[in-house]
Amino acid sequence: MPEPIRIRAQIVGDLVVVRALISHPMESGQRQDETGQRVPAHFIQQISATLNGSTVFTAEWGPWVARSPVLRFELKGGRAGDRIGVSWLDNQGQGRSDEALVTP
Repeated sequence: MPEPIRIRAQIVGDLVVVRALISHPMESGQRQDETGQRVPAHFIQQISATLNGSTVFTAEWGPWVARSPVLRFELKGGRAGDRIGVSWLDNQGQGRSDEALVTP
């Protein structure tokens, strides 16, 4: 099972600033291992975020994103105690969803 997404959501002025650390190998399929064999592609294809269950952010990623990427975005209308969810799905069918509360 993939590692949990580490999410921090804080109110800054009139915005909620969300940061999420996603542990994932993000292999492009171009790298070779120690024996010269190509490492198979394994990368996040879809990522989304929700605020209290409503989608606020979606993106399609590819093999060019770095290993264990950090996602950062801002949104308006959030309050302390709201739930921020982040989900991802990769090219091998694995996925993960996690939530965090917005803090003041």
